[in-house]
Amino acid sequence: MKLGFTTPVVAEMSLEEVLAFAHEEGFACIEACCWPVGKADRKFAGVTHVDVAGFTRNRAEDVNALRAKYDVGFSALGYYPNPLDPDPAAAKRCVDHLKKVIVAAEMLGLKNVNSFIGRDWTRTVDDNWPRFLKTWKPLIAFAEDHDIRIGIENCPMSFTRDEWPGGKNLATSPVIWRRMFNDIPSKNFGLNYDPSHFILQFMDPIRPLKEFKEKLFHLHAKDVKIQHDRLDEVGAFAFPLQWHQPRIPGYGDVNWAKFMATLTEIGYAGDVCIEVEDDTFGKTLEGRQNALRVARNILKPYFV
Repeated sequence: MKLGFTTPVVAEMSLEEVLAFAHEEGFACIEACCWPVGKADRKFAGVTHVDVAGFTRNRAEDVNALRAKYDVGFSALGYYPNPLDPDPAAAKRCVDHLKKVIVAAEMLGLKNVNSFIGRDWTRTVDDNWPRFLKTWKPLIAFAEDHDIRIGIENCPMSFTRDEWPGGKNLATSPVIWRRMFNDIPSKNFGLNYDPSHFILQFMDPIRPLKEFKEKLFHLHAKDVKIQHDRLDEVGAFAFPLQWHQPRIPGYGDVNWAKFMATLTEIGYAGDVCIEVEDDTFGKTLEGRQNALRVARNILKPYFV
């Protein structure tokens, strides 16, 4: 396993600055985010450390030269939109850009692209399923053609009013994963697993690891703290941001010793990237960099 971080935490830094920071702090890799250049429609989105629009072999060589200069790898390219947006034009833009990310990953010599399935948040899982198949069967076939694995993060994307009630990502639970992988049985279709999202749903984040070990393409290291005093006030049906707090690994409710031990037991040899959405270290760049350092120090004993 290699330890890295996802690049939205240092969004204002250039790719070279991110790689230099990663090298200085002893990180082996980064997940480089590849949103379309421009303003984002939500927090933690809109980060473009690799601009895949019009990506060329020459640009790939330049990026790979930077990676070599700082001896820091790319665990994956990341782009997390809603390819099942109920607005067909918005959904098409997401799918079209995701294809560009896949092509760029191939040019860079990578194996992984991370994303969301998406969802029409006003409809049930069953009602979303025909669109899921129509959208994702050709997307996975496209990824297969380019020898790229798609890792779907298990985030429910159900935190705010505009994501209520269903959230904007279908792939939230083992029941849904089994159905997904049964209906699209591809070796290039798997998970970018984040244990904090199971804590949020009051589920065991360790239990799925053995069953889905062949589908674990990439991992996010993020933690979450359930604020039970707030939960007692507003109830579990309130927007989750009213009763939970994103934390860095070791500062929330995930049992990282048990989690990492299970990864070792199942033979996981992929990358683990720290994701920071924890404002307790401050919202400045320096504060967020410090959050990465603290999270690194907590997880470092598990990596050799």
